[in-house]
Amino acid sequence: MAQRLLLRRFLASVISRKPPQGRWAPVTLRTPQCSPGNLTVTPNQARSVYTTRVCTTTFNIQDGPDFQDRVVNSETPVVVDFHAQWCGPCKILGPRLEKVVAKQHGKVVMAKVDIDDHTDLALEYEVSAVPTVLAIKNGDVVDKFVGIKDEDQLEAFLKKLIG
Repeated sequence: MAQRLLLRRFLASVISRKPPQGRWAPVTLRTPQCSPGNLTVTPNQARSVYTTRVCTTTFNIQDGPDFQDRVVNSETPVVVDFHAQWCGPCKILGPRLEKVVAKQHGKVVMAKVDIDDHTDLALEYEVSAVPTVLAIKNGDVVDKFVGIKDEDQLEAFLKKLIG
């Protein structure tokens, strides 16, 4: 929250400044676009500042109702990564999966569920080993794998989910 406030103040100060006179050229600042439609343009006489909403392709599940709201009721297909802090393969698969999900530009999102914090969800979805990854579309589990995969296999898994 504090970071967002500082960023907002910084952007407001950049936008409100008068263009530099003399030898300085106009400046254009851009941040990467998260997904189509998230781009907000704020014009200024001498420069434009482009900002995007926070990338929400990956998020941590907080509790059961959060899982219900953000995964089961999601209109976007969701990849659910059941992991644990003590799990070595999870530490390898997690970043790899996040990278592949980010390449999909919002066509799919990723939920991360720590099985030690959310044993009820792990039991409900029959997670018996970690890492376990579920593909959920329209509230239904449509695919699943257990263990580590390379990027090509993960991309194929996501393409099958997206359709």
